[in-house]
Amino acid sequence: MNDFDGTFLVRGATGYEEARLGAVWNERKPDRHPDAILLAATDRDVQEGVRWAAARDTRVSVRSGGHSWIGTGVRDGGLLIDLSALDEVVIDAPNRRATVRPAVQGTRFNALLAAEGLVFPSGHCPSVGVGGFLIGGGYGWNSRALGPACFSVEAVDAVLADGTLVHATDDTHPDLMWAVRGSGPGLFAVVTRFHLRVYPAYEQILRSAYVFPYEMRDEVLAWSHETVPDISDSLEMSAKVAFTPGLDRPTTMITAAAFCTPDEGPAMLEPLEKAPFLRHALRTAERLPSSLDDLYALSDALTPKGRRYAVDGVWTDAPVERVLDAGRGVLDGLPNRDSFLLWMLWGGQPTRENACWSTQARLYFSPNALWHDRADDLRNETWAHDSLRALAPLAHGTQFADANPADRPDRGLEAEQAARLELLRHRYDPQGLFRTYLSPKESTTALALRRRIKEIA
Repeated sequence: MNDFDGTFLVRGATGYEEARLGAVWNERKPDRHPDAILLAATDRDVQEGVRWAAARDTRVSVRSGGHSWIGTGVRDGGLLIDLSALDEVVIDAPNRRATVRPAVQGTRFNALLAAEGLVFPSGHCPSVGVGGFLIGGGYGWNSRALGPACFSVEAVDAVLADGTLVHATDDTHPDLMWAVRGSGPGLFAVVTRFHLRVYPAYEQILRSAYVFPYEMRDEVLAWSHETVPDISDSLEMSAKVAFTPGLDRPTTMITAAAFCTPDEGPAMLEPLEKAPFLRHALRTAERLPSSLDDLYALSDALTPKGRRYAVDGVWTDAPVERVLDAGRGVLDGLPNRDSFLLWMLWGGQPTRENACWSTQARLYFSPNALWHDRADDLRNETWAHDSLRALAPLAHGTQFADANPADRPDRGLEAEQAARLELLRHRYDPQGLFRTYLSPKESTTALALRRRIKEIA
């Protein structure tokens, strides 16, 4: 057995099952079992783990923060390299640079940056680790202005398929850097450090929120969709169709966060304050001074730990009337009081030649199902995944943060980027050591079981 600094667990060993279940944040755990799990403590562990797998002709999967809804890192057979102990942060404030390990969570990273007068567009959920978030593109706080977080990756330390550790930059390893910026679970290496560009802290964050009657849903969503091209890139606006605490019925909520100076904030929020239906709001909160910690707390309340989750989403540039019509199965079918439809008003960003990241659109339409009881899995999974099939003619792919290719295959990259990624994979990992995207045959959900039963019948 190799001499690891961390813990190496073969299936059946004491601690194996705890490590397997702990590798997935979602309480809905996949019924997949690696042959072994390496709880890596050092870069050398990762190198030795890769070499161990290569010597045995077995495959490698990776877990960073564990927030993949579908547990992409936990696969049948092979070796799972768990990076959750790699959570170091080093900040170079004068040069606005930071080095972070893959398991670092956005809340902790931004708390350390705030002490230096800096900020980073980390993920909206406070428990998201930077590893999968960055490699998947990274739609974080104020990303409409700062760009997907992967654009802020300037270099990485990564272990390749032969076990070598490289420090990659756009000059030394341009193809690897291109893939790091957006390939998601399809990356053909294990990143152990990210070297990031960070930004001056916001002078002010102002938050506004409005809750409207459910009957006004289509009007409110359509207005927000038509308004987003005209608002500031530093105004992050989204809508939700959900049950609102204290109101015994579904509602439609618009929320907006302005990342601004004191002079800019009111003007940024003015379009929302002039919405023609504002007088019908059931609840109103306007221009509340806020912090990133406040925003994280609100997000955490929407997606608390300890629930079962099924999350999915599609990008679309279709006319809003067609989106509303095709999306009625989702909009009208909230499966319980905790689930919601996220209507994320992205607007679009220019793609870059040095980044694999590519699939996006004006709107991100994303059902988020939350529940407790395993007996309710099928109902919630069907709402989150199958209901989106009606939007297929309008869809422009999905984002890796929510993608579930095992239950609803969809593209996370444009065709050109996907083709280039596969060419690079064959060059960097000719033996196919590293796992790539989940396939339908790997799904262990109740939804997949129902489909298989139907096929047999």
